[in-house]
Amino acid sequence: LIISLQLLRGEMEQIRREYPIIFNRGVAITRKIGFPDVIMPGDIRNDLYLTLEKGDFERGGKSVQKNIEVTMYVLYADGEILKDCISLGSGEPNRSVYHSFVLYHNNSPRWGEVIKLPIPIDRFRGSHLRFEFRHCSTKDKGEKKLFGFAFTPLMRDDGTTLSDDIHELYVYKCDENSTFNNHALYLGLPCCKEDYNGCPNIPSSLIFQRSTKEFFSISTQLSSTKLTQNVDLLALLKWKVYPDRVMDILGRLRQVSGEEIVKFLQDILDTLFVILDDNTEKYGLLVFQSLVFIINLLRDSKYFHFRPVMDTYIQKHFAGALAYKELIRCLKWYMDRSAELVRQDHIQEAMRALEYLFKFIVQSRILYSRATCGMEEEQFRINIQELFQSIRFVLSLDSRSSETLIFTQAALLNSFPAIFDELLQMFTVQEVAEFVRGTLGSMPSTVHIGQSMDVVKLQSIARTVDSRLFSFSESRRILLPVVLHHIHLHLRQQKELLICSGILSSIFSIIKTSSVETDVIEEVEMMVESLLDVLLQTLLTIMSKSQSQEAVRGQRCPQCTAEITGEYVSCLLSLLRQMSDTHFQHLLDNFQSKDELKEFLLKIFCVFRNLMKMSVFPRDWMVMRLLTSNVIVTTVQYLSAALHKNFTETDFDFKAWNSYFSLSVLFINQPCLQLETFTPSKQKKILDKYGDMRVMMAYELFSMWQNLGEHKIHFIPGMIGPFLGVTLVPQLEVRNIMIPIFHDMMDWEQRKNGNFKQVEAELIDKLDSLVSEGKGDENYRELFSLLTQLFGPYPSLLEKIEQETWRETGVSFVTSVTRLMERLLDYRDCMKGDETENKKIGCTVNLMNFYKSEINKEEMYIRYIHKLCDMHLQAENYTEAAFTLLLYCELLQWEDRPLREFLHYPSQTEWQRKENLCRKIIHYFNKGKSWEFGIPLCRELATQYETLYDYQSLSWIRKMEANYYDNIMEQQRLEPEFFRVGFYGRKFPFFLR
Repeated sequence: LIISLQLLRGEMEQIRREYPIIFNRGVAITRKIGFPDVIMPGDIRNDLYLTLEKGDFERGGKSVQKNIEVTMYVLYADGEILKDCISLGSGEPNRSVYHSFVLYHNNSPRWGEVIKLPIPIDRFRGSHLRFEFRHCSTKDKGEKKLFGFAFTPLMRDDGTTLSDDIHELYVYKCDENSTFNNHALYLGLPCCKEDYNGCPNIPSSLIFQRSTKEFFSISTQLSSTKLTQNVDLLALLKWKVYPDRVMDILGRLRQVSGEEIVKFLQDILDTLFVILDDNTEKYGLLVFQSLVFIINLLRDSKYFHFRPVMDTYIQKHFAGALAYKELIRCLKWYMDRSAELVRQDHIQEAMRALEYLFKFIVQSRILYSRATCGMEEEQFRINIQELFQSIRFVLSLDSRSSETLIFTQAALLNSFPAIFDELLQMFTVQEVAEFVRGTLGSMPSTVHIGQSMDVVKLQSIARTVDSRLFSFSESRRILLPVVLHHIHLHLRQQKELLICSGILSSIFSIIKTSSVETDVIEEVEMMVESLLDVLLQTLLTIMSKSQSQEAVRGQRCPQCTAEITGEYVSCLLSLLRQMSDTHFQHLLDNFQSKDELKEFLLKIFCVFRNLMKMSVFPRDWMVMRLLTSNVIVTTVQYLSAALHKNFTETDFDFKAWNSYFSLSVLFINQPCLQLETFTPSKQKKILDKYGDMRVMMAYELFSMWQNLGEHKIHFIPGMIGPFLGVTLVPQLEVRNIMIPIFHDMMDWEQRKNGNFKQVEAELIDKLDSLVSEGKGDENYRELFSLLTQLFGPYPSLLEKIEQETWRETGVSFVTSVTRLMERLLDYRDCMKGDETENKKIGCTVNLMNFYKSEINKEEMYIRYIHKLCDMHLQAENYTEAAFTLLLYCELLQWEDRPLREFLHYPSQTEWQRKENLCRKIIHYFNKGKSWEFGIPLCRELATQYETLYDYQSLSWIRKMEANYYDNIMEQQRLEPEFFRVGFYGRKFPFFLR
């Protein structure tokens, strides 16, 4: 058997349109046994699926077992056989009689055959099924002897249909002569055990006797949108039959299973609203509770997909034009009682059902308006306003002492944003916005009412911001202040940061896409006034927590994740990006005092610095990093003007200016702005969109330096290192902008002190440390070679100096620095290259001697003494290492002058350090077998110990000296030979010439 399969997706009507050719082949359409996921209003179905399960029959005096066939009929109340009510399968024509297959010699057959009975709804009541059992002879094929029958009504006396279950039917004896013309003869008999219990008075003399040892089992499953197997549901649908039981019937609706309710949703809703119209005063509250129960049933995930069914019903089938009055009254009644009751389950259920209650209210009012040409419009508006007063009353209650009230308020807040679209059908955008503002404004302003309530409150605000209502500029003008007020409160307390950031992101996105420019200006102004300061404070707190987290590994705080930092950085950038000249002007003019302005500038500069230091965005998020830099440089241009205007003359503030300069230096040195590292096409894209932001910031930096006037001296020599770092940026224009600043620094120190020793010392220090800190790649080589030009004959620094009175000193200084740079670069090449140890040592000696003889920088000289010593030790040149350390030892005296901590030396007296050095040098001479050089040091130490009466140390050093004499006489060693080699000519490296 070969089959082919094709899977088709979509509704039946859609498939008919898209695949018409399939339906031309006489294809059979089989409906699911049971119901689909959604039953739309108008989808009517009434199919009973019956399965022949099994039978247990007697032999009837025969030696062999029977060959049993079952014949089934569907009969109406009058005994008429219903025509074409039996279907054996899709695509087959319906029939009036069913014959089962026959199992050979089997008194306990198991059939398992499924039969569909598509019985018309109007013929269901009173109809029954009759099963006739015949023995089929194997000899005579046509001979079939009737020996028994079973039956079952399709509907019980209470009006419910046959339940979905296995039914074990009684088998009654009969023979070929038995007639079923008078069906009443057997319909009065019990058909099964349950039926028997319901028939207490059964006469003993019956035409048909039950065979007590024989049973016949069937199972049924009803797929009907009109017939129910539930007594309570049936009573509701037929409520007019029991007018005195209506209240009880409505109360019992909660006991009906969810499956039955969604199956008969339209009929149930129709019935409820008919009952409401019949006697509003008597049944109003019970109908309201039933409606709330059904609405909340559809909130269950199991039935959530039936919500479109409810929507379709409200739009197309709902006819309760007067219902809105009672629904509003009941809803208000519940809300007004929320302050009194201890148990508030019913109130909370009503709050959860708010969305669909408003859908019914609005649709009912629309139907009423159509029917009456808009009568009672004013009264309806008054009713809605009074309902919102009750909503505000519920939210304004202090729920800190009542958990039940918290749940009621939470249920109300969760449902509240869902009613906006319904209200917009009846009211203008401004009117709805006023309702919402009043409601959100009635929520307590305190943040500590309880964490869960805070979350619900913010989630409600978030859904308000994401709603269609908030997309209108007319409503945003009304709603934005109250939304920002609540966010401000939470940010100030550092609570629920993630939800707040989501709300802010949504607001910024909406404002960004808004087309009305005047509204945007107003809205951004509101955001700046309410949020900018608290946003900065929040970011500083989050960033400081993140940094402390990195310091203390493993102690994770959920509020300090990279996600939150990124969210708030994005919010800040969005706000700053949407600010215009006017916004910045208003912001800076609105500070009450200079202290407030200073605090703001320090905050924002600190946040900007942290943005550049921390990896808020992933390394490959180039666009975001560039956008961040663009926002920073634009904002700094506004803030630098305020800094100059307010903190320059008598009000000069070092902290604010220092923060500004640090930010500028950090900005220019950002890796993402070093265009030289990118491909030409990427460079072009960045330059076209943003320009070279390093140059923009460098001009800003230079301009601010010039504005400092006499206060420049506060930053000399402190800013030399950072500014020198800026000159390392391989951008010609940036270097040309920075050169005059160094000249300015020398000029100001010359004026103040008569020399520029501080600038000189700091510059040499920083140059040397920049060389040492480099990681040794090619870029660093290029940067230092560019730096050489800064002090060489090319740039304008020398030309400027020539015009000054201190020309000679300045020229000498620049020349010295240039020569130092040559040696530093040689040293760098040697250290990072594959040069021999001898070359590295030679280069270090050259630089060391330069620090001693030419620029007299003793500290740098000592540093390189130790670097040279370490090289000798690595090469196991112990004698050379000893002679190198001796250079430092000779600079020290046998005095008690205190020395600060330096390199690996602790803070100690000069005497102690010289003693330690002498001992170390003696040790190295010993290892290098150069004992004759160690003996003078032993004598020098012995003299010192003798002066101090330190006989223990004196004894030790004398023994050492005696040991050295022994070694000279007894130990074998090679005579060391040294040669002086000279290199002449420019082709040799500088340090060798």
